[in-house]
Amino acid sequence: MHVIFSTCRLYCTGASISLNSLISRYSRTGQIENARRVFDQMHERSIASWNAIISGYYQNNQPYEAQFLFERMPERNTISWNGMISGYVRNGMINEARKIFDMMPERNVISWTAMVRGYVQHGMIVEAESLFWKMPEKNEVSWTVMLGGLLQEGRLEDARRLFETMPIKDVVAWTNMIGGYCEQGCLAEARQLFDEMPKRNIITWTTMISGYARYQQVDIARKLFEVMPEKNEVSWTAMLMGYTHCGRIEEASELFDAMPLKPVVACNEMIMVFGRSGQMAKARQVFEQMKERDDGTWSAIIKVYERKGFELEALDMFMRMQREGVGLSFPSLISILSVCASLASLDYGREIHAQLVKSQRDRDLYVASVLITMYVKCGDLVKANLLFKMFNLKDVVMWNSMITGYAQHGLGQEALNVFHEMCSSGVSPDNVTFVGVLSACGYSGKVKKGLEYFETMKNKYQVEPGIEHYACMVDLLGRAGKVNDAMKLIESMPMEADAIIWGALLGACRIHMDIDVAEVAAQKLTELEPKNSGPYILLSNLYASRGRWDHVDILRGKIRAINVSKSPGCSWIEVEKKVHMFTGGDSNTHPEQHSIMKLLEKLSGLIMEAGYCPDRSFVLRDVDEEEKTHSLVYHSEKLAVAYGLLKVPQGMQIRVMKNLRVCGDCHSAINLIAKVTGREIILRDANRFHHFKDGYCSCKDYW
Repeated sequence: MHVIFSTCRLYCTGASISLNSLISRYSRTGQIENARRVFDQMHERSIASWNAIISGYYQNNQPYEAQFLFERMPERNTISWNGMISGYVRNGMINEARKIFDMMPERNVISWTAMVRGYVQHGMIVEAESLFWKMPEKNEVSWTVMLGGLLQEGRLEDARRLFETMPIKDVVAWTNMIGGYCEQGCLAEARQLFDEMPKRNIITWTTMISGYARYQQVDIARKLFEVMPEKNEVSWTAMLMGYTHCGRIEEASELFDAMPLKPVVACNEMIMVFGRSGQMAKARQVFEQMKERDDGTWSAIIKVYERKGFELEALDMFMRMQREGVGLSFPSLISILSVCASLASLDYGREIHAQLVKSQRDRDLYVASVLITMYVKCGDLVKANLLFKMFNLKDVVMWNSMITGYAQHGLGQEALNVFHEMCSSGVSPDNVTFVGVLSACGYSGKVKKGLEYFETMKNKYQVEPGIEHYACMVDLLGRAGKVNDAMKLIESMPMEADAIIWGALLGACRIHMDIDVAEVAAQKLTELEPKNSGPYILLSNLYASRGRWDHVDILRGKIRAINVSKSPGCSWIEVEKKVHMFTGGDSNTHPEQHSIMKLLEKLSGLIMEAGYCPDRSFVLRDVDEEEKTHSLVYHSEKLAVAYGLLKVPQGMQIRVMKNLRVCGDCHSAINLIAKVTGREIILRDANRFHHFKDGYCSCKDYW
């Protein structure tokens, strides 16, 4: 700002403004350079002028410049010295504040109180207390500051004794004492003081209500709330939080609707509450009706979308933030990275990574671990490994991210190499580490190694095998065709098998066509999760692959009887920062469906010539062979791959995701599609990654 001065007074809109006031105003608004320019151009400077500019430097976090000016003051008064104490305290320089206090030629009650307050603010309650009792005189503020210090340290009995000693108790002291009791859960003592108070203000009422709400006595809080002589936004919000923290969503919603003014913090809370309970439309409605939003608002709506599996909506919100010029907060960045990982949205993931680099947050171990996970789930192991190797010191989370990443990509030996490197570096593995290690063995067929790690978990690494580790072992044995061994392991478990374990066994039975064990596993699953369609579908598929259509019909009858619905298979691909979704079946939902089907017809001929033979066992309907072959074409992963071939430039990897396990026919077909087109195709299904290139898959057909 250009400032012109013709005399020692500045005239603005015809009114004379004190230069000292102008210095203070510039300082308050962060324009310390302009404040200094005013000060330097003053013909005459009073003590008040010096005090104003010194205070300004403290307000703008420039304590050494303030100290420089203080030392050059031609004369000082008590206000000057007090300003130095408060300024040093404000800038976290408590020892310098005490030196100034000790140097003061003359102190008043404000000097003593400022120093006591400084000690309290820095958690030095013993020092504060020692100085407080040396004060030659005390006022209400002094007593209240010391009371707050004792309460801050949780010394309720000492605080109560001091409270009783106070010659005059103002409303702040009463309220602080009530708040201290509420903080420690001593609601009866807090209420007794509340009832004894000669005069209460709105903060007192709100403090008492917050205390009840915090300890889930919301009905008492509501009774008190209803008889409040006046309420403000904080009061309403405190009552609202009481309901939300107790999970009483309906009452929270009714109170929220009744609020005369809805502050941002209350709206943010309701977005989270509605989101956590799955009421996404209501969460979005609150968001859209807000006149003002803060970082917490955007973070809340993105987080609830991400947590509830609405990744596309979360991504839309991220794009909207960019359009509206809203800066991403740290929680939002982390949530969006998780969304990018779920959707395998590599372009957006790279964009977030760039923002983290720009804000210098990428060197944080936690952030780096999230980034590694994102790159792993997007199929970019090279970038994940580069990030991993950038850090000399790694925590267990980062090691786990890389071990799990290699495991998911079927690179069992690489995962085990990282595990051994981790142990050599002195970092102790945890239960998550061994999930990654055992999964790596399972995905790469290292049965013997897997058994060795499982046996040594407890004795060598002091990690007690949990149900998740038994699930990995059942999967490992089942994949290797040792279905009976897997069943014996389940029977020997020290805990009851859960749905994940029985699901792993049922999946193994599907691979190795073991109907007898499959029926046992399916029965257990239906007992544990009667509304889960998974076991019915898998067993039905197993019957269908054997041509036992009567059993298929019986199972489908059961499914209809208990109203179980199957989650449809879907695949998606990101092209030019837009996610394209495909569902299985003969549908024309995509605007470019005609081009996709035309390409698939062409590819069908090419891969037939390369040796493709449709595996009709994956068409689980009692129809003729020609219709089965036609049905295979419409599997969602094939549609997504075809769209990728149409849109992704030559030389770039095609990345496709599927919500279910890829079927054997699609695996064979995509493998040959990669070969005949000369493209690299990365497919991530519900279990793992498949990297198709030159007619080979990274899973080596062991999946």
